Amino acid sequence: MRINMPESRANHVVRSLLEMIRFSHTVFALPFALLSAVLAWQKPGSFHGLDLLGILLCMVFARSTAMAFNRLADRHYDALNPRTALRHLPAGQLSTTTVWVFTLVCAAGFIASTLLFLPSGNAWPLYLSVPVLLFVCAYSYTKRFTFACHVWLGASLLLAPLAAWIAIRGPHDLATPLVLGLAVLFWVTGFDVLYACQDVEFDRKAKLSSIPARFGVPASLRLALFCHVLMLACLVALYWVAWPDLKMIYLAGVAAVAVLLAYEHWLVQPNDLSRVNQAFFNVNSIISVGLLLIVLLQLAIRY
Repeated sequence: MRINMPESRANHVVRSLLEMIRFSHTVFALPFALLSAVLAWQKPGSFHGLDLLGILLCMVFARSTAMAFNRLADRHYDALNPRTALRHLPAGQLSTTTVWVFTLVCAAGFIASTLLFLPSGNAWPLYLSVPVLLFVCAYSYTKRFTFACHVWLGASLLLAPLAAWIAIRGPHDLATPLVLGLAVLFWVTGFDVLYACQDVEFDRKAKLSSIPARFGVPASLRLALFCHVLMLACLVALYWVAWPDLKMIYLAGVAAVAVLLAYEHWLVQPNDLSRVNQAFFNVNSIISVGLLLIVLLQLAIRY
């Protein structure tokens, strides 16, 4: 006989916080940080276990800080938007104080995690920790003044592969992480434009800026497609920049990414936005995790 025990208050708060920040969406940026890291580790003697732990912790804490801050900054708009009115803050499932404490704890955790790179003699992550946090958190206010807010979000995730590389090698030989970072920027910009199409009417009514609100859904879908074409171009360029580490197996992976992006854009039509969430999470998580696995396979086989 199964007995359902009541959930403790602490467990409820933790579960609600993880749901609020969509912790599972960490799979978007983390694989690209790890992809950059494994390419940086191709330099003999550059791998240190603490660096790997530091990258994992920094990614989790930085994203958690940014997402929680975004929920705080947007809570009043979320309460007015029928699509977001049931989110944890506007619905009263979490208090503002609780989320502020969580945000500050995650920010402190991010800065503390950069100390793990000091034993290898690299203080750059510590020096850059506060500017990085300020930049990614500032995204939450960009819809107040620019329709290029999607690009700001893309630039925030661009920092993932760039920061992972700097954490391992310092600010040297940055061509590889910059090209990979640009791929991430165009990828994120494109799918964020797709996602924002759901709120085009609300954004116009609330006087918030976004590409769909400014240019309409059909034009936004075309722009998102163009961004994803640029992403593919950057991934192809990465083949040349990172050669000889990346070869034919990697290019086959890029071709698979192109097919997945085509499927994503097939899912979202100007007159049917019902599958945006499917395109946003399912397809993009396969792209990020799949590309990392392809690169690991490429480096293991060396063909």
